[in-house]
Amino acid sequence: MSMLPVIRFDPVMEKKTAGVLAIIGASIFAIVIIFILKIKTGVFSWKFPLFKNEKDPDIEKLMGIHGSLVPRRYQYIDLKKMTDSFSEKLGQGGFGAVYKGEIRDVGLVAVKILTESKSSPEEFINEVVSISRTSHVNVITLLGFCYERKKRALVFEYMPNGSLDKFMYSRKALNMSSSLEWKILYQIAIGIARGLEYLHRGCNTRILHFDIKPQNILLDQDFIPKISDFGLAKLCHRQDSAVSTLGMRGTVGFIAPEVVFRNLGRISHKSDVYSYGMLILEMLGFRNSDIIVSNNNDMYFPEWIYGNLEPSKDLKLLMNVSEEEEVLVRKMIIVSLWCIQTSPSDRPPIVKVIEMLEGSLGSLQMPPKPILYPPT
Repeated sequence: MSMLPVIRFDPVMEKKTAGVLAIIGASIFAIVIIFILKIKTGVFSWKFPLFKNEKDPDIEKLMGIHGSLVPRRYQYIDLKKMTDSFSEKLGQGGFGAVYKGEIRDVGLVAVKILTESKSSPEEFINEVVSISRTSHVNVITLLGFCYERKKRALVFEYMPNGSLDKFMYSRKALNMSSSLEWKILYQIAIGIARGLEYLHRGCNTRILHFDIKPQNILLDQDFIPKISDFGLAKLCHRQDSAVSTLGMRGTVGFIAPEVVFRNLGRISHKSDVYSYGMLILEMLGFRNSDIIVSNNNDMYFPEWIYGNLEPSKDLKLLMNVSEEEEVLVRKMIIVSLWCIQTSPSDRPPIVKVIEMLEGSLGSLQMPPKPILYPPT
């Protein structure tokens, strides 16, 4: 008689097996649910990027440059949440639109969505690198960025008074006194100069902005100016006095002559000084359209500026300013005219500009009349 094997059931082992199967089943169910949710929300990509070893060389370059100092990185879906699907537009620039947003642990922010056709990956990385190396009261603070291939954005601190150009042309509507108006403009001029001094001298790596203009100066709640938009900025070593650039950098009306006509001198921090001078003249009400062309095709700044700056001339009547305001206006004009000298070597460094603005009017000398562009 053959002996059949006796199969005994271990209730303890059976219970353990059932538990393991339950855990596996729950895990599979969770994975399926997450998979479905990702498809519905558009987060999931059919290209399965999480399983690709390919790395984006541009973003890897950014990470390599900054290491642990890289600012916070946001996903594009985060930007939509913080801006309520980009519902409130603050402004539009050459490199993209800016929207008002809010982050729970930060407060109000400004989100700049870079236009794909206007901003190359190099320009995006350049701006992040430039701003992330700065920390100054007169330079905008970068809070984070987004880089999802074609979707790129920068997250900045929020500036409630907008850009300088809006203040310049709408300050009358603010119902402030003329005296307060000119004092604010004067302090804004000094603040911008201090911001430039920091970029030129205060950073470990010198930063040349190359696009100083009213639209790129933002004002906080106390009208403290902050330099923004580093899309055209260029980094150089502190000991370098000149840089090389490919193509023209800047905005027409604010570009230094040597950036266009290379025979006039080398491109350097003095190029930002020129743009600053044109910015101050614009703040004072002298538009770029005030430049006139003489018979020999040379472009000169209007002769009447020099004539009316003579001590015997009454600038108070000409510009409708008080005696106290006239001192501020004369200083700003004289300093700006030094800044827009045709030859870079004739322009003062930005640290000297601050010294001239904060010094006495009597210590300033009138510069020679600048030829803004060489004869054709």
